[in-house]
Amino acid sequence: MNKTLLKIILLMMFAALLSGCIQPTTEEVQVEMRLSTTTSTCDTGLLDVLNAQFEAENNVKVLTLCQGTGKAIATGELGAADVLLVHAPSSELAAVERGNFIDRQFVTYNYFVIIGPLSDTADVKNATSAPDAFARIAAAQAPFISRGDDSGTHKKELGLWEEANITPMGEWYQSVGKGMGDTIITADIKQAYTLSDRGTYLAMKDKVELVTQFDKDQDFLYNPYHVMAVNPEKFPDVNYDMAVKYIEFLTSSEVQDIIREFGLEEYGEPLFIPADDVINGV
Repeated sequence: MNKTLLKIILLMMFAALLSGCIQPTTEEVQVEMRLSTTTSTCDTGLLDVLNAQFEAENNVKVLTLCQGTGKAIATGELGAADVLLVHAPSSELAAVERGNFIDRQFVTYNYFVIIGPLSDTADVKNATSAPDAFARIAAAQAPFISRGDDSGTHKKELGLWEEANITPMGEWYQSVGKGMGDTIITADIKQAYTLSDRGTYLAMKDKVELVTQFDKDQDFLYNPYHVMAVNPEKFPDVNYDMAVKYIEFLTSSEVQDIIREFGLEEYGEPLFIPADDVINGV
């Protein structure tokens, strides 16, 4: 091979190598949005449906962190989330007052229920109120499983004990520090009572023997969910634009209709009631 031909071949190889190095990629870096939320929205499967649609419509990847509402709010107050979907109004409003969250909107609600073994040894089904139901459980020292995780459900439970003028303690009362699904399973294994949001219980009722023993006190057992954005003035690195889109998405008529129907076919009743139904008086 002569020197001229060799040089041509080497130049061609170098050009091919160079073009391969500088060739632009056709893959786009996908935008991410961090959602900090309560376990009940995850355990019911509602977020699987809603987030898949939001991702498709906005070319975004939703990174969902499911934990108790107290931890979810704490995560947001560290700037480690962009948007929150939670269910502890007093804690939410306190965090808004501290300036950590903005654009808080009502999305949906359901009710808490007291579930327990079919035997109902504490006669909870005949209680006159939710605090009375808790008083009966304590008087009977019937096994009770508490989430114990500073979640919205745990906060509601503590409020009910307070209304009943009872400080729960003793072998009959066990705090597990787990999410709603795990707490229900633990209560089922131990044939104990626990407090659950209705949505998670309905999604799991075919997997456990526990039944609803008390759900009549809607004033005490009301369970609203709100969405709110992490304040970009305090945390400049958050994806506030996408958080606003998510808030608008959850409160849109289309998504409110999805919430209204979610679980109806499978469980015979919806797991959540959309905010529109309250606002519109349905």
